[in-house]
Amino acid sequence: MGFGGISIWQLLIVLAIIVLLFGTKKLRGMGGDIGGAVKGFKKAMSDDQANEQEKSEQIQQSEKSTVDDSTNTEKNKDSNKV
Repeated sequence: MGFGGISIWQLLIVLAIIVLLFGTKKLRGMGGDIGGAVKGFKKAMSDDQANEQEKSEQIQQSEKSTVDDSTNTEKNKDSNKV
């Protein structure tokens, strides 16, 4: 038994029929196109993740700088009161 009740021999027969219908050249071209699409998708996903990391780092830096600025402002107010 193979996948879901389909034996290996049945899969080979289906594969042979597909090769006869489309030809090896066309199948190779389709495989290359699918491979290129998958590669492009993976690249887009990794670029998207890199952009998200950059944005989160920028947000953290801006939050840190606003906290530092508010702390410095409070110190200046205290020193002006004296």
